[in-house]
Amino acid sequence: MAEGWLRHLTGPPIESFSAGTDPQTVNPLAVESMKERDVDISGHRSKFISEFLGQPFDFVITVCDQAQERCPTFPDSPRLLHWSIPDPAKAKGTTEERRAVFRLVRDEIHGRVEAFVRQELGSYLRDGA
Repeated sequence: MAEGWLRHLTGPPIESFSAGTDPQTVNPLAVESMKERDVDISGHRSKFISEFLGQPFDFVITVCDQAQERCPTFPDSPRLLHWSIPDPAKAKGTTEERRAVFRLVRDEIHGRVEAFVRQELGSYLRDGA
């Protein structure tokens, strides 16, 4: 969801990638909850972080505690940020209860990505660097 929000809010000038330490298939409830906000992540796929080892990044953002603990070192010392966000895929209950958790997480991620874009990428986007 974070990759979807970042791509949606910044467009092509910013490249964003998401990966995990134990990626699973993209959860249909994640796709559904993002679609409710007109963000299509149906074409996204879960990727192992190993796909990106050795690639330079300006920022590396971990969104769960396990990822922060297991995040490898990237070249060029990117700025590391951590957002402790619960994994909605671990939610229990009825489909509607789980859907509600995905919506809460979606909205939390949206707020964090918006703040990140404003605080960290704002001048880059304005200057077109």
